[in-house]
Amino acid sequence: LGGLLGGYCSKMLRDAGADVTLLESAEGDALRTWRVGGPHVDRDSDAEGGALFRHLRAGQHAVLVADDDQRRRWCASADCVIVGADHTDLDIDGLREAVPGLVIVSITPYGRAAGPVPVTDFTLQADAGGLAIRGRRGRDPYHAAGRTGDWFSAAMAATAAAAALRRARATGQGGIVDLSRAECTTLAMTNYASLMADMRGENGFKGPPAITETPAIEPTSDGFVVFTTNTFEQFSSFCLMIGRPELAERFASSASRQMAWDEWNDIVHSWTSTRTTAEIVDEAVALRIPVAPVCNGATSLEVDHFVERDVFSRSADGSFVAPRRPWSIHGEAMPAPGRSPEAATVADPPQRPQRAAVAEPSLPLAGVRVLDTTAWWAGPMSTWLLATLGAEVIHVESTSRPDGMRLVGGMFHDQPSWWDRSWFFLSVNTNKSAITLDLTTEEGRDLYLRLVADVDVVVENYTPRVFDHFGFTWDALRAANPRLVFARMPAFGLDGPWRDRSGFVQTMESLSGLAWVTGHVDDQPRLQGGPCDPNAGVHAAFAIIAALARRDRTGDGALVEIPMVESALNIAAEQVIEFSEYGTLLERMGNRGPYAGPQGLYACADATLAISVATDEQWAALTGIVGDLSGRDRWREPDGIDETLGRWANGRSAAEAVAALTHAGVPAAVMRDPRRTPEHPRYRERGFYEQVDHDVVGTQTVPGLPFRLTGIDRWVRRGAPTLGEHNAEVLARIGIEPARLATLTSSGVIGTEIRS
Repeated sequence: LGGLLGGYCSKMLRDAGADVTLLESAEGDALRTWRVGGPHVDRDSDAEGGALFRHLRAGQHAVLVADDDQRRRWCASADCVIVGADHTDLDIDGLREAVPGLVIVSITPYGRAAGPVPVTDFTLQADAGGLAIRGRRGRDPYHAAGRTGDWFSAAMAATAAAAALRRARATGQGGIVDLSRAECTTLAMTNYASLMADMRGENGFKGPPAITETPAIEPTSDGFVVFTTNTFEQFSSFCLMIGRPELAERFASSASRQMAWDEWNDIVHSWTSTRTTAEIVDEAVALRIPVAPVCNGATSLEVDHFVERDVFSRSADGSFVAPRRPWSIHGEAMPAPGRSPEAATVADPPQRPQRAAVAEPSLPLAGVRVLDTTAWWAGPMSTWLLATLGAEVIHVESTSRPDGMRLVGGMFHDQPSWWDRSWFFLSVNTNKSAITLDLTTEEGRDLYLRLVADVDVVVENYTPRVFDHFGFTWDALRAANPRLVFARMPAFGLDGPWRDRSGFVQTMESLSGLAWVTGHVDDQPRLQGGPCDPNAGVHAAFAIIAALARRDRTGDGALVEIPMVESALNIAAEQVIEFSEYGTLLERMGNRGPYAGPQGLYACADATLAISVATDEQWAALTGIVGDLSGRDRWREPDGIDETLGRWANGRSAAEAVAALTHAGVPAAVMRDPRRTPEHPRYRERGFYEQVDHDVVGTQTVPGLPFRLTGIDRWVRRGAPTLGEHNAEVLARIGIEPARLATLTSSGVIGTEIRS
């Protein structure tokens, strides 16, 4: 599979040591001639292709496939094959039957059963509920720019491939990974809004739930800065910093700030706009408010932390820079960027013996035990993936400092066990067990180390000083368990000048440049509102699976470092690549973009229509439907084209418009409310959402994985755990008897209720 989806999926596998060969037709991979603004790379002057192609295909091979038989022989010789929606000439099921150990990763808009559907990242965001969630009242919502959904889908596909390959090695059974890009986009961009609405009893929705977070990205005297105030403590510190501590109570809720938008923003901007970004960052850091400058493809290269950590590396030909692999194993050098393949040549596939099946297909990570010491979304997302793929995951919290994502349930403070009612926690912790341990006590730390000796993986995502303070260093954990994979997910890494700063999704979107390109043209940079958290989780899960494969080969454990910000930089890589190679600085374009034109939202009689034209063939099809477009230049006349499309859409129902356009091959979709995603007919057909029982909230509908895998009928096997639900069960494994449990409970080392 070529393009961005196949390119980034295969890059991740190559970065983990896979030998990757790109099968190309005579036309070649479209990315070979791509740069932002259109296909401007001259094949004769640059045989290896455009900069993005060279980045994604570094260290890979390319083969020119002359016919279907040769393609099939190449596929049959592999361990893993990545295919897309356009590979209808490849008999995937027949190939799977002929080569039982082969893993086939199918990346399509809605899954294989839906067949080919014309889409772009923009129309998928609209249909998956990821577009309507972002914006201000009175203006069109805006999409998460930079093809964020496609990058995330590719990362999810690589993680699914790694898990399926692990199963294939153990059982001899490969299988088909049937990934839906739409489901990936829903998972990354809707913040589990459907479960929130269900728990709150919402119905009769009036328009999309668009929101612009505040305080978040704010203007300074020389640029923009981003703040994170997810907790009341952080928000109180923010009010103190701007000299208005009395506002903390009045504006404590996000809703109160939205209702008084103009008043609140006047107060904030009167303070931020009179100070430089550097001055504000220094003040916020002193108060432990998560903060960062808002960067773009040029300025992110200058961030002192990135420079000191060598986050960006130069391409093999020396012509551009790009973010390095977002994970590392301590004691091992990062792989150097290789050269990308020149024009593909005809070659025969290698002859490789195929393993016989030795066991029935099972969950890929069955038998792996994980100690999950993470909080909020990014860390729990990584362990959710591991748990859903079959690992036994034990989530560790404290009754005095529970997982921060539980506190989202505070809106249900008047109900019993309100801390078990957070829709975020309920969605991203299914299939896990949960215990509580007060790690500030010697007893709690001793129990933790005893658990470490009994697991395969430990995951944590705090600032490094937290685990250092507990004495849980790599040396200490390795002494307890030499075969341990210790995965650390600090915001900024284990060293560097920002080492001890905390960071959240807002920070990552701003530092990476994703916020810079998101928002309306006449507005400031805006947050994408979520994707960088699950994105960090997916990259971490991939790195953990890769480290387990390394342990299988060597017998040794490993310290794996997966900084959250470096996962964000990897999916925003095109910005620094374009700037360093071509001098092109990507900017905000509203709902337009460099990958499709025309592209935008148009009001139909009953709903909002999204249209995105990515190719000349699609443009010709659109002009055949909307006659007033004939003779227009789709790149140079966007305003006039938008007016024409607006008039055309206004007289039709959205469903009628989508049917006409997609039948002709034009990407189009109705902008779906994220609270209604479980009603999506294609999701229902595939069983993306699953129902599970929970002791506190009852039956709930939560998403499973955005892919199906041969031999697996269901992903969600049990609901998220209540606080400390499995204390007795888990601690019994390390010899803690009922009498000792009672003592631990009375002393507060463990418990099942939040205490102050």
